[in-house]
Amino acid sequence: MSEARSGAPVRDARRLGAAAALLLVLAGVLVAVAHTGGLQAGDTGAAVGLAADRSPWLTVAALVVSGIGNTVGSAAVGLAAGAVLAWRGRRAEGLCVAAVPIVTSGVFTALKRILDRARPPADLQVLAVANESLPSGHATMVAAAWTTLVLVLWPTLAARGRVLLTGLAVLWAGAVGFTRVYLGVHWLSDVLAGWALGAGLACAGVTVLVLAGGRHRTAV
Repeated sequence: MSEARSGAPVRDARRLGAAAALLLVLAGVLVAVAHTGGLQAGDTGAAVGLAADRSPWLTVAALVVSGIGNTVGSAAVGLAAGAVLAWRGRRAEGLCVAAVPIVTSGVFTALKRILDRARPPADLQVLAVANESLPSGHATMVAAAWTTLVLVLWPTLAARGRVLLTGLAVLWAGAVGFTRVYLGVHWLSDVLAGWALGAGLACAGVTVLVLAGGRHRTAV
């Protein structure tokens, strides 16, 4: 093995670790500012503006996307992809893809209970939801599951496959997050914090995978 090849996992781990740190710091800042009310004006403007622009067909579409992209759905993506990878002999990568959403679920649930932020008012909600709001569980889980999947599958894909998978992940995560604000069940800052937290935890999880020798190259 060449010196360049043997040093690749270390470089990957450093890049992923740096990305994880930046994203988790961003998530922490968003959570702190949102929790103290620093983003309330923007949150209220987004919630009221989207509520005023609702249409029947878009509301139905949002309900479908939000239902499919819920926390259980994102966890199922991770478990299914992890099972396929394990079946193909990539057990460490499969474990990572399956485990990150599960760990993420525990993290965002704990944060919700600690922060105990109220949801948007009932008159803005299409769905009646009353539990804690910050961060959005949908946004956190979809970002965690799909970011992990992109990072793990990246080395095995051709350029077109990378573009397609990354595009799908970004569009799906964006759509799921949008529906939560559109349906009036989350503030915009809940979703932004959830995206940053989920992606940060995904990068952290794949960093552990790289350091454990489960793979050689990453998307970073």
